[in-house]
Amino acid sequence: MAQGTLKIFTTIGEESLPVGGVSYAIKDKQGNILFSGITDESGESGVYTLNAPPRDLTLAPNPNIRPYGVYDVTVLKPGFVTLNFIDVEIFDGIDSILPITMLPQGPTDEEEEITTVIPPPTAALPSYPQAQVAPPDEPIITNNEQRITNNVARIEVPPVGRVAAVQAAALTQSDPLPSVRIPDYVIVHLGTPSNSAAPNVRVRFIDYIKNVTSSEIYPTWPVNSIIANVHCIVSFVLNRIYTEWYPSRGYNFTITNSTTVDQYFVPNRNIFQNISQIVDGIFNVYARRVGFRNPYFTEYCNGTTATCKGLSQWGTVTLANRGMTPLQILHNYYPRDLALFTAPSGNVISSYPGTPLSLGSTGENVRLIQNRLNRIRANYPAIPQITNPNGVFGPDTQAAVRKFQQIFYLLQDGIVGRSTWHKITQIFVAVTKLAELNGEGERIGLSPTPPTVTIRQGSRGADVIHAQFLLNYIGQFYPEIPIPIMDSVFGPTTTAAVTAFQRRFGLTADGVVGPATWRRMYEIYSGIIGQEPPSVNPPQPPPPPTNCPTYPGFLLRPGSTGAAVRDLQTLLNTARRRYSAVPAVSVDGVFGPLTAASVRTFQLYAGLTVDGIVGPATWAALRAICLA
Repeated sequence: MAQGTLKIFTTIGEESLPVGGVSYAIKDKQGNILFSGITDESGESGVYTLNAPPRDLTLAPNPNIRPYGVYDVTVLKPGFVTLNFIDVEIFDGIDSILPITMLPQGPTDEEEEITTVIPPPTAALPSYPQAQVAPPDEPIITNNEQRITNNVARIEVPPVGRVAAVQAAALTQSDPLPSVRIPDYVIVHLGTPSNSAAPNVRVRFIDYIKNVTSSEIYPTWPVNSIIANVHCIVSFVLNRIYTEWYPSRGYNFTITNSTTVDQYFVPNRNIFQNISQIVDGIFNVYARRVGFRNPYFTEYCNGTTATCKGLSQWGTVTLANRGMTPLQILHNYYPRDLALFTAPSGNVISSYPGTPLSLGSTGENVRLIQNRLNRIRANYPAIPQITNPNGVFGPDTQAAVRKFQQIFYLLQDGIVGRSTWHKITQIFVAVTKLAELNGEGERIGLSPTPPTVTIRQGSRGADVIHAQFLLNYIGQFYPEIPIPIMDSVFGPTTTAAVTAFQRRFGLTADGVVGPATWRRMYEIYSGIIGQEPPSVNPPQPPPPPTNCPTYPGFLLRPGSTGAAVRDLQTLLNTARRRYSAVPAVSVDGVFGPLTAASVRTFQLYAGLTVDGIVGPATWAALRAICLA
């Protein structure tokens, strides 16, 4: 009998916090426990070997045979919802990862249990061609993206420049976007477009691509076949985003998981390490026709039980086995003037330097990675500390990189290539975002008891920002809850967040925050706070010298004036020695538009919430540069 492996990874808050101490059991289909254990401080289980059918069965279509093994997994920990996963897939010679987002149990909840059944990949099922008519191609007016030629089975692609994030959920224009960018998140509707009862979930773009690829094809296929399919999957969703296909039709999501119109997304499914590593390297590479602006509508189907005008998934296996490159495979199904381009990514705070960083490398990019790994270590203490982040890539940096790569299932080579660079950036953004939210939350001043006032769309003021903070924080742990902007205005995005919260926690989903909703938000928030490990915030730095001012103890925002603003402006000018793009400001004690722009630019580069408001976390990041 052939074999594959399974590893479990338990986190909360979009991987910003590992959950250790989770009990797990891996069972066969007869209910026998094959392996059991407890996740470590990084949220990792052991790696377990499980039987699977021979790999050869996955290399040709056969609807009468299931060419992979299936197992059931249960995870539980006091204070969290018990989760069951049915039919976790194991392929011959493939490392499978089950990334589990633990759900905090509310303090007044009865014991809750959620079961997820993982359906077969579409390659194993009768599937359907995408029935949606492709949007028309749009000729290029200007083009700053970089075209690449994919003549070999390479995962690395040329670097791209840094740009501000473009959130897919916020696309509301009726005209096509002026350029192609990778959003931080996509909002996936779990049903057909007309099924208003189906929920929406917020998914990081790169995780969406990994999930869809693992749901559509087999991980045992040739590398060039997998790469060609990834290019199609990326291009398909970018076409939906670029054309605002669903928002322009009045829907509040980016894409559906219905294979009749879109591509397959299976919430909470297991993914495969080889697919994950491929996607890490090419998640921002998409196809379009030369001379046209929009991502090509890469229609595809399985090519056996269903055929269509576009790519045949099974056909890519045959073509890859003939020695074709991914681009040659695409040309077999799509126009010959189709080319591959890179798009800038919202989460790339500073662009990949273009060459890998390894033992002996020096410079500011090394120092940047060292500081980010040390910050991530506050949440993942198994990562060794880099005691002297001086811009020299020594053995301690290599050890920290290797452990980071192990935790996040990257190739453990101790080298910061494109994939590792992007993953470090992604996790750094996640951990600092949550820390910033915690810091600002302390200044909001939550009352010891829930308010009794009723607020609804159109309301403004302190009670609204109070509710927005709670929803923003809770939304980090429940992806079906949209994250509202904390602007003290109860608008449509806040209404959507309230409604999703009410639906998730068994309240009347009317979008109005009354006493019952306030109580429930307090209960869920308190339950999450109780589950956070003490390492959620980084260790406090030593007392600063007199020329590096301490946090004044209150928020600074546009309109603020006084000595604290002058200190802030001094720190912003100091930060320019690390981030030259931060605009210089006059030290005049007035928080005007130029100071706000400087704050926002700094927050973007430092991986903080870009809101133009200076709280404890933003101040601490500015002061850290002053101290360096």
